Amino acid sequence: VSRQLKEEIRRGFARLEDPLAGLLAMLESSSDWKGKGHSLGYCITTELQLWIKAHPADPQSGTKLKKLQARVLGMLSQCPANLLDPLISIYQLHTADRNYLLEHVSHLYLQGNYKEAAMLSIKLKLQPDQDVEKMCTPLLLQDKANLVEEYVAEYPELQRKLLQTLDTWCEPSFNIRDIIRPYQGLSKCKPEKFNRRVLSKLIFRLLERFNVDPALCPNVINQRHLRTLNYLFYKRFVEKTMTEENWADHIQSTVGENRWLQGHLVQSLLRHCDARGAARWARHCRVPPEMLPQAVAEELQKLHIQDRLEEVPKVDNYEASKKKDYYQIPIPRENIHLLQTWEETLRCWEKVLQAGQVVGVDMEWKPSFGMVGKPRVALLQLALKDEVFLLDLTQLLEQAEAEGEKEKLPHFIQMLYSDAAIIKLGYGMSGDLSSLAATCSALKDTEKQMQGVVDLLAVDKQVDGLSPEHSHEERGVRQPEKGLSLLVQHVLGKPLDKTEQLSNWEKRPLREEQILYAASDAYCLLEIYERLCKDPESFGLGSDLTESLMGKQSKKPRAKKQLNKQEAPSPSGQEFQGPRMEPSRPPAPISPQEFSVVCDNMLQGLGRYLRCLGVDVRLLDNEDDHRKAAEIARQEGRVILTSGLPYQTLRSQVGEGRCFSVNCSQKAKEQALQVLKHFNVQVSLGDIFSRCQ
Repeated sequence: VSRQLKEEIRRGFARLEDPLAGLLAMLESSSDWKGKGHSLGYCITTELQLWIKAHPADPQSGTKLKKLQARVLGMLSQCPANLLDPLISIYQLHTADRNYLLEHVSHLYLQGNYKEAAMLSIKLKLQPDQDVEKMCTPLLLQDKANLVEEYVAEYPELQRKLLQTLDTWCEPSFNIRDIIRPYQGLSKCKPEKFNRRVLSKLIFRLLERFNVDPALCPNVINQRHLRTLNYLFYKRFVEKTMTEENWADHIQSTVGENRWLQGHLVQSLLRHCDARGAARWARHCRVPPEMLPQAVAEELQKLHIQDRLEEVPKVDNYEASKKKDYYQIPIPRENIHLLQTWEETLRCWEKVLQAGQVVGVDMEWKPSFGMVGKPRVALLQLALKDEVFLLDLTQLLEQAEAEGEKEKLPHFIQMLYSDAAIIKLGYGMSGDLSSLAATCSALKDTEKQMQGVVDLLAVDKQVDGLSPEHSHEERGVRQPEKGLSLLVQHVLGKPLDKTEQLSNWEKRPLREEQILYAASDAYCLLEIYERLCKDPESFGLGSDLTESLMGKQSKKPRAKKQLNKQEAPSPSGQEFQGPRMEPSRPPAPISPQEFSVVCDNMLQGLGRYLRCLGVDVRLLDNEDDHRKAAEIARQEGRVILTSGLPYQTLRSQVGEGRCFSVNCSQKAKEQALQVLKHFNVQVSLGDIFSRCQ
């Protein structure tokens, strides 16, 4: 707004006997203010707000102010969102009679103006006196979950009530149509988006955001556990990529003493085992005998009292017979050290924290199977040329806390990652560091401070001939290799044996198979690094890669490698991140036709908006797992657009800068502008609607 216009507006206020009544008269008689954006009405309103602060006058009489408040309330439901706060402030609506305000909002609600009723309630802080289920149900039917989150954001009791209500709707016997029926004529209603799967995702998002105890929502927790149960049966009996010990651990921790889940366990056992096998597993998982079908109960009676689970022959001998087909760590077993005391760990530090050292770093944690919260690292692996150290973080953190020396672990890790003279090798290091920060809050800034790191995930994307299909054809087995295992196969000749990947890494003692798997995962990074440094050309890598991989610091960060950074520099296979000497330049401009993305399923609105602008977009369906985005991104060279917790998981599965976190609380248009600006996508008139909608 020009200075001249502002001055004219202020002179006009000064001439008015009652500026508040004058503004209302102007707004009521003008059609301009009802438009979006910064209209003339908006400019005048905000200038009056500033003018009132600069010229405090005698307070309005009660009756006069009430009349003005009644008039302004009548127009709030029609005015643009950016006028709400100024008008509420100018006319002191927070001082109006609360019952009168509640009546007005109730009137809006009964007229079907649910969004406007909710927004006004938020602005006037009326939520504690309203029925949260009544206010939020029509908003959810209109796919306005973000507004629902905002509605309960400042009220823990309402958060709990809302979550309990949503969880009740997820009961298997509950008919969701009963909720939809009273709103049959609702405008912009999207009943197809109102189902248990969508509700379940919303509940988990709210549990995470508001840090509410998941026990408040038993129905969705049970459903999530049931999906985990089905997944575990698939991994063990169909895909056959999970060891019996791992499977038994996870089945037991998933089912516990939950009768409902025990019933589903028995049904799944009967589908995949004979009655005798089902009886053995039912006894192992302590399923009450009265829950078992007669045939299984009879077999249970025949079993000997002592637990003969270990004597049960494995469903297959895949693990034992195929060892020769997998990468084997080339150092003696006695050179793999499991460290569970600080005395042992101090000796490890002396060897690791030496200038010129090259260290393979990996971490393991118990799979969360989609439950609330970030995983906590249970094991930290550090591989040197002649030995591997496995730091039992669960034990070490407990010991440090008992001794009042919590800073021991973060101090060591920060020294390791910030030392440019020590080369740290990882694969998807950002994901590891995110989990490490969740384990120890003092490490949350480690990624910003690190120097001398090589993330082989970034190199992985440049290696010639590296694709799951390639691996599948060579091995002739059911499951193609992927990720680090595929890189190991391509560079070293054999893939990693990943059957221990989904172990319960928090259970002690660790099994021998877990120890060997953990050591191999870290040590193979050293061998890959050495091979790539010696002969990068044979893997289709440029000769300039040799210089960076051999540990020479790049004086200036390369602009193209800074393309999609959102926070601190992530580790890169192309260069070490030393101290930043100058800010990175923005990426070169590209057209929407050159920009290819895959949108996670919580960003379908953004995906459709970007497609309207000519961007090449693939959308995940509601039932798709977030990890599918990483598969599509790798196969088709797309950038992942996601939000919230999935970002931490997905960013470690694709190349640096190939995953972007979008603000989920914004509207699709604002999200699109954020994405276009970040990637420097230049939209022309000819791009709009250039793709099939």
